[in-house]
Amino acid sequence: MTDETSSPSSSYLRRLGIWSGAAIVIGGVIGSGIFRTPATVAERTASGLPLLALWVAGGLLTLAGVLCYGELGARRPHAGGIYLYLREAFGSLPAFLFGWTMALINYPGSVAAVAATFADYFCRATGLPPLWSSPVAVGAIFFIVSVNLFGIRAGAWLVNVFTLLKLVAIAMLLVVGLVLAHGHFGGVIAADPAHHASAGAWIGAILPVLFTYGGFHYLNDMAGEVRDPQRTLPRALTLGLLGVMVCYVLANIAYLVGMGHAGLAASKAPAADLMSHVFGPHGATIMAIGIACSTFGYCSIAIAGGARVLQTMGKDGMFFRSVGQIEPRWRAPQVALVVLGLWAIVLVITGTFDQLVNYTTVGEWLGHAFGIATLFWYRRQFGAQSSPYRVPLYPLLPLVFVCTVLGVIVATVIDMPRDAGMSVVIIVLGIPVYALWRRWQQRVSA
Repeated sequence: MTDETSSPSSSYLRRLGIWSGAAIVIGGVIGSGIFRTPATVAERTASGLPLLALWVAGGLLTLAGVLCYGELGARRPHAGGIYLYLREAFGSLPAFLFGWTMALINYPGSVAAVAATFADYFCRATGLPPLWSSPVAVGAIFFIVSVNLFGIRAGAWLVNVFTLLKLVAIAMLLVVGLVLAHGHFGGVIAADPAHHASAGAWIGAILPVLFTYGGFHYLNDMAGEVRDPQRTLPRALTLGLLGVMVCYVLANIAYLVGMGHAGLAASKAPAADLMSHVFGPHGATIMAIGIACSTFGYCSIAIAGGARVLQTMGKDGMFFRSVGQIEPRWRAPQVALVVLGLWAIVLVITGTFDQLVNYTTVGEWLGHAFGIATLFWYRRQFGAQSSPYRVPLYPLLPLVFVCTVLGVIVATVIDMPRDAGMSVVIIVLGIPVYALWRRWQQRVSA
């Protein structure tokens, strides 16, 4: 195993321990969704109990995927995550299509979208006029990229601080909802007569739940910098996701106790509304600070993870070779970080990120499904090799995850046919781009 003292200057340093790894999982999953999404889920359920059941079910399904990612990361503890698994199992074209969709479109689009959300809440908390939102978002991306240029230790410090701050924000939400709002636990089980959940509504309710649980894969993107990865990766992934589940379920209980199911369903910003109910206008400001911290932390993780996918693509010749370089002193993918940051800044300035994120959501979930499916290939090819970690209940857990995710994709196509169709178009457009790129690479090397 490569360590800090023996690794060549062209490779990453393994500096992430289990707690930093768990912080990356928590920070990559918890963004702004838990502060807003529960209202959408409440709109599509009849009472608090099915709402909580959906959040538990979504967490268990995500946990199944996390356990599978634990084995994949233990088998291939290198930077690149899903891109790396697809390249080894299914070849360069599927890997390129994933990288084309995610590293070049979804990752920078997500960073731009969440940076804009951070800027909106930051301006709201500090009293800055909305005109400052775009410059603040650009400044946030610039700052995050600058910190990460100095290696994973500096980036992990940033992640740890803002993960702690977002957990403080959720803890504050729990105290307000469960204690200070003077609600009652009957709101958890009371049915809302105005809502009658059909089968279609249940499908519509599980979609935002699963999307709010998304982002658990970033640690695998940075697996090349995890200490003792065969043991640390599975533990950090599991610990982090369990922490997210606890936060999500308790946050929803707090909403139900403090606002009731009907109040939650009618809210456009439940976290801010709950805080305002107790503290007045100052409560909304406090929650704006919490959401700003949460979204800033997510941006840091998305930039760090996305840059390492880009770097791996560059090293493989699937993108410009300069992007594949690792700076020898700080062991950071500095060119990839700058490229990703600049592209995200362009998206912020032009305001084109919302549609990009919507258009690539199906591609992201397809990547998860096929990424987990590579586990069957690894078991068939290397099943006889000893491994310190194997996903429990194999092949049930990966089958359940893959089949459920494919079902979610079908539901998304039905629910949002335009966005899903554009996602397919973006993926398919990657095929001629791949062919042209390979032809150009052959000419350059000839």
